[in-house]
This record gives sequence, structure tokens and C-alpha cells, in this order.
Amino acid sequence: MSARGGVAALDAAEFEALYLRLRQVPAWGPADRRGALNHLTPERVLAAASEIRLGQTVSLAAPIETARTPDDPAPAMHEMAGPSGARADPGGLTFAQDRLGINVHSNVDSHIDALCHAMYHKTLYNGVPADAVTPRGAQELSIEVARDGIAGRGVLLDIPRLRGVPWLEPGDLVTAAELTRAAEVQRVSVGPGDLLFVRTGHRRRRRELGPWDAAKARAGLHPAALGLIAEREVAVLGSDSNSDAAPSLAEGVELPVHVLAINALGLHLLDYLQFEELAPLCEATGRWSFFCVIAPLRLPHGTGSPVNPIAVV
Repeated sequence: MSARGGVAALDAAEFEALYLRLRQVPAWGPADRRGALNHLTPERVLAAASEIRLGQTVSLAAPIETARTPDDPAPAMHEMAGPSGARADPGGLTFAQDRLGINVHSNVDSHIDALCHAMYHKTLYNGVPADAVTPRGAQELSIEVARDGIAGRGVLLDIPRLRGVPWLEPGDLVTAAELTRAAEVQRVSVGPGDLLFVRTGHRRRRRELGPWDAAKARAGLHPAALGLIAEREVAVLGSDSNSDAAPSLAEGVELPVHVLAINALGLHLLDYLQFEELAPLCEATGRWSFFCVIAPLRLPHGTGSPVNPIAVV
């Protein structure tokens, strides 16, 4: 395949070789269902709590959207299920009530992908057969794997800051070398058990220029960058995009980072987060690491969940 932006794409054979290299039987054995969350030991969670200095909490989720846009043709549905205040009982108690319907894996709303989300060659993470996902939902590797929540040391790598631009343009690629350089410039390390968040500026661009069809064009990681992430033993990977660049950089695979992260490495992905409050706070304090808590909904057979990660700085 040809290069894009001076970065080489992967042909089918190169991608398959990378996939097979990352897909080795994990250290936790053939029965493992937690994947990279195993890197989050109790000792590392305790150590992560020492990242709290200010006691200030910051949401990493974007508000759920209900308007149809080019990047969200089937938006969330939010409707009132109870009476409005105008119809409240003047002599007693009235409850406001509502209901929500949402496409978990949209290109707008913040969400976490379960390890059953990416089927490749009819298998899931750690060789689980793809037919574990049934019409009733995922019978293995559902988001219930993370039912007790994910807590650890979060690290934000700000790629637009590194490049000196407000955001990356759709289609731009983030390489392993850029991740390494961003960590050096920000004076932060990325190591075992970390929750790694990569800012592309997707949310800022969308807010300032308006929505576009992100399924066809968005900034993201080069697939080869997953080698570095595996080497550093990262526990969770998140982005304000969905980690995958579009168009794809791997021949014949639409979302290669999803395949490598979820299917090969057992790495939960968080897609379409927002860092526009966190990044300035990190800049002001000179600290790009923080304590972070991620709490998916309890969906016993879910392929993912809406999510509101909280950074505690």
C-alpha cells in the first residue's frame, strides 16, 4: 500500500504479521477473559492514588447528543416519560421522569468497547469463538468483565500540543515515535497498568468547525503504534477520536487499531472522549498524569457501554 503523510501503510501481509505477533497467548493463560486489565494490580491502583494533588475532578466524557448530524445519523433518543412541571400536582408529590435510548458504538457519544466488540477471523480475544456473541448478546467477554470499574493512573498525551496546532486534521496519523516524543516533551512516563489517553483535538475541531462524517475521515493511531502500547503494558487506551484513523492504514481491515487492541491484546478502548477541560488543567499544573476512574454500566451481555470517565488531579 502507498504511504500517507509520509507514513507507510500496511499491506495485508504486514498487518497479519503484526496481528499474529501481538496475539500471542497472554501471560495470564488461555482461560483469561480480563485482557490488559490484568496489568492493573491492586498495588498499581494504590500507587495511582498518589497522583491526586488538587482533589479536583474532571469529566472526560462529552455530553450525550440527540440531534442528527453527519457523524451521528442515528443519535441517542431522550424523552420525558413523566409529566412536565406545568402538570405537577399542586397539592402533593410529582416525579420528573425520562428515558434514554442510545447506540453504544456511535461516532459521537463517549463509550467503552468490551472485549467481545471486535471479531476477527471469526474469533474474539484469546481465541474465544465469535459465536459467543449471540442474538441475546455476548455470552463471554461482555462489558461485565469491567463491572467492578477501572481505576488507575491516567496519562494524557496531547499530540496537537506536540505539533503546535489546535487539532489534527481528519486522516492524520499518530505514530509510536510521536507518542514517545509527546511523553518526553510533557515529562511524563507511560508504563505498566496505565490508562493511556491520546488527544487528537477531534472534539475541538468538531466544536469550532462543525460535525463531519467521522466514519470516513478522522485522525488516529497508526496500527504499528500498538506495538509500543503492548510493550508498555498499558491497561486501557482511550482517545477523543476512536483511536483508528480513517481512511484505514491497513489493507482490507477497516479498523485495524480496534482489531489489534481489542482482539489481539485484550485492551478495552474508550472512544470519543473529550479532554478540553483536562488538557488546560494539565498544562497549568505541569502534570500530565492523574488518578482516573472508569465505571461502565452493568450490561451483562453488552458489547460496550456509555461511559463518563473521571480524572482526579
